[in-house]
Amino acid sequence: MLRVGRAVACVACNNLVSKNMGVRFRMPLQKLHPLSRAIHHRYNASANAQRPPHCSAARHFTSMSRLPMRSPKPPPGGHGGWRYQQHRNFWMLRLASRLLKLRYIVLGSAVGGGYTAKKTYEEWKDMLPDMSAYNWVIPDFVWELSDQIDLDKLTKILPELEEIAKLLPELPDFDKIGENFTFLKSILSTEAPGDTPVKAATEAPVTATPEASDKQFKKSSDKEKVDQLQEELLRTQMKYQRMLERLEKENKDLRKVVLQKDEKGIHQRKIKVCKSLIDMYSEVLDILSDFDSNYNTQDHLPRVVVVGDQSAGKTSVLEMIAQARIFPRGSGEMMTRSPVKVTLSEGPHHVAMFKDSSREFDLGKEEDLAALRHEIELRMRKSVKEGQTVSPETISLSVKGPGIQRMVLVDLPGVISTVTAGMAADTKETIFSISKNYMQNPNAIILCIQDGSVDAERSIVTDLVSQMDPQGKRTIFVLTKVDLAEKNLASPNRIQQIVEGKLFPMKALGYFAVVTGKGSAGESIDSIKDYEEDFFQNSRLLRDGMLKAHQVTTKNLSLAVSDCFWKMVRESVEQQADAFKASRFNLETEWKNNYPRLRELDRNELFEKAKNEILDEVISLSQVTPKHWEAILQKKLWERVSTHVIENIYLPAAQTMNSGTFNTTVDIKLKQWTDKQLPHKALEVAWETLQEEFARFMAEYKGKDQDDIFDKLKEAVKDESIKRHKWNERAMDSLRVIQHNALEDRSITDKPQWDAAIQFMEETLQARLKDTDSVINDMVGPDWKQRWMSWKNRSPEQHTRNETRNELERLLKLHEDHTAYLANDEVTTVRKNLEGRGVEVDPALIKDTWHQLYRRHFLQKALQHCNLCRRGFYYYQRHFVDSELECNDVVLFWRIQRMLLITANTLRQQLTNTEVRRLEKNVKEVLEDFGEDNERKVHLITGRRVQLAEDLKKVREIQEKLEAFIEALHKEK
Repeated sequence: MLRVGRAVACVACNNLVSKNMGVRFRMPLQKLHPLSRAIHHRYNASANAQRPPHCSAARHFTSMSRLPMRSPKPPPGGHGGWRYQQHRNFWMLRLASRLLKLRYIVLGSAVGGGYTAKKTYEEWKDMLPDMSAYNWVIPDFVWELSDQIDLDKLTKILPELEEIAKLLPELPDFDKIGENFTFLKSILSTEAPGDTPVKAATEAPVTATPEASDKQFKKSSDKEKVDQLQEELLRTQMKYQRMLERLEKENKDLRKVVLQKDEKGIHQRKIKVCKSLIDMYSEVLDILSDFDSNYNTQDHLPRVVVVGDQSAGKTSVLEMIAQARIFPRGSGEMMTRSPVKVTLSEGPHHVAMFKDSSREFDLGKEEDLAALRHEIELRMRKSVKEGQTVSPETISLSVKGPGIQRMVLVDLPGVISTVTAGMAADTKETIFSISKNYMQNPNAIILCIQDGSVDAERSIVTDLVSQMDPQGKRTIFVLTKVDLAEKNLASPNRIQQIVEGKLFPMKALGYFAVVTGKGSAGESIDSIKDYEEDFFQNSRLLRDGMLKAHQVTTKNLSLAVSDCFWKMVRESVEQQADAFKASRFNLETEWKNNYPRLRELDRNELFEKAKNEILDEVISLSQVTPKHWEAILQKKLWERVSTHVIENIYLPAAQTMNSGTFNTTVDIKLKQWTDKQLPHKALEVAWETLQEEFARFMAEYKGKDQDDIFDKLKEAVKDESIKRHKWNERAMDSLRVIQHNALEDRSITDKPQWDAAIQFMEETLQARLKDTDSVINDMVGPDWKQRWMSWKNRSPEQHTRNETRNELERLLKLHEDHTAYLANDEVTTVRKNLEGRGVEVDPALIKDTWHQLYRRHFLQKALQHCNLCRRGFYYYQRHFVDSELECNDVVLFWRIQRMLLITANTLRQQLTNTEVRRLEKNVKEVLEDFGEDNERKVHLITGRRVQLAEDLKKVREIQEKLEAFIEALHKEK
């Protein structure tokens, strides 16, 4: 290694030996400059008498600042003059030889150029994460030489070296040496300490002496030399870049071959770990996206969040990193309507797959790419709720392929400044909220995309990013469409200001400039890469030093982002695992204290348990006895139709006081009733009975071991099943025929049926009579006993009705066979009689009171007649037409009773054979629908117990996956 101020001249072997930290580098003397070689031979000729042994007695040069500037005085004595002259000649030759050793440095204006090349190359090399594999490309002497040159010391001694050279005119080519000293001084001496030697050379002119012999050097200007140096450096960088690309392509092909093999080897096992590592991390992020805990254990795991203004090129940058055109595209229209999480990993084939789907999309086939873009667009539109434009729901997608950098990116909707027609009014605020939600993660890497083809002042996203990351510790700035920017901008220096972080107030870790195509939707990724590389190779932005080589191309961007991502992951993942471990302990402690005897069932497990209980309750309906079904059906059906039978059939027919008219009226009204109302009423009763029995079984289970947390769910399932249930219309038609035939039959076959009909009639009439008495009592108010005992008084209206009742009862006593209707003259008579007692009565009140009094009077007479008919079965059986005892009303009630019995039997058969099974089917369908609707499950199965179990399950799962990921991460190291 060459080192200034420490050199050893080995005379015996004509070699120049230098020492540096124990390393030796030998350079043959024949390869030195002719001037240096001549001076070296003169030095050897003067020292023949005392030649040192080989390499062991070499003389060392001291620092140039310690060289003597005057010759020493001769010693006293006679023979001292010759010896002094010999010593003086030797000293001058030795001084010249030592000075000319500096020629190895002066001639090394290559030293400054080598240092500049090395420094620029290191800046360019920083963009590559792993250059150790390609160290063989760079010559070793460049690294070693640049490490040993002390430019500050060299700059200080240059003026002294120049003066010393001028004091030795007898030596050849010293003028040229002085000229080179001056040029080297102009390169290294700069006013600003931060400037590079190349930049200083372009600013300081070269002062050459008139006696210079190198005319070609005088003609060339410093600017031309610097330009030549920059061009040479750029060619070297491009050469290394092409070499690296060739090596990476070969490496990519080899890795693809290895991944496709089924053999079990070391390399394959290592690649499998690398392949699965990012997938494990992505699974953790998927679980965390749904995690919401009350213990402030927030998701702080890193993601690469891609944000930018609308149409700034976010999606294009992401596609270049994924190496496939996977996203829907539109001309100026908002295409990204929800966050898309893309997990990038290495694999043998270039494929894509959704998290919740098993279908693989071959990204090498255009039809699969089109299907993938269509599927992403459908999922985005499906996630957007009605009345909204964007959605916070995340779509998870994984992309694998050879050579793809491993990381997790989230593409967010583009930030907009104005809400246009067709958008929801809160679209702008919603996009800001979604972006802030992702960027506020302290470990999220923000990939800020800025459109370089538009004015920088129009950017919105930079202000947003500055708010979320003021120090720029996790932000990477990307300037897109640089080709358009270079073409359109009047001052390309603005691009340099942007990538140097001087134009925006936003700070960032790194600044990159990329080109993502010519703007055509049909461009392939390979063509975009070629266009990007060609542009930057020919761009004056890179040639003039406005951009640095490591700041351009999406390839360099993806390498830098991947390194930053994994660095952030390694720094934060263990801390995140510890946080979830502490949260798990807190949750388990709360459960142990509040629910010590209950299992930790989450919402899905509770739903499955409730589902089984509900199905068991539905199945229990088939165990109900036929007798029970018929009894409750008959009872409920009569309760539903009794009012119609009494008010619209029996009373109008019985009040005619004629047997023939009674039967005719009854037959007509029964036929009308059967055709229009009775079957519908019967089916309604059957369905209500089924519901009541279903509810009764649920209540019985609830009283035993049922959990009250299922109440809302069961009620909702019951209501939804009832809403969906529809009875078969054919069953209604057949029921109508059965009911019509039952009501047409008048033949009572035996005495028990007769007695049952009489009992049924008595119970019905007594119930009606009781209701009528209650209505009359409410009309006339409390009687004298209640007034005296309970201190109650009648209202004026009740007093009037009481007086009217007394008058009408006297009329009924005089005419017991009075018809149901009160004649007008009778109304007038009653009114006058009341007026005579000082009671003013309205005719309508008189008729209303008469209706209730006559109804009670008629029901009382009907009950007396029913009692007489108990022994009338003999006359009915022998068809004694002339008999004074006519029991047509008993026959009517027998017909109604028989119809009820037959209808109940028919409905029971339909329930047990058809409707219970259909209800069970409906319940199953409702439960399946509820099981797929997470929002409904959250609404129906709720409570602190459920939320606590949910959090426990998620925290345990997250912790386990984090620990597995950390273990795999340590193995990869």
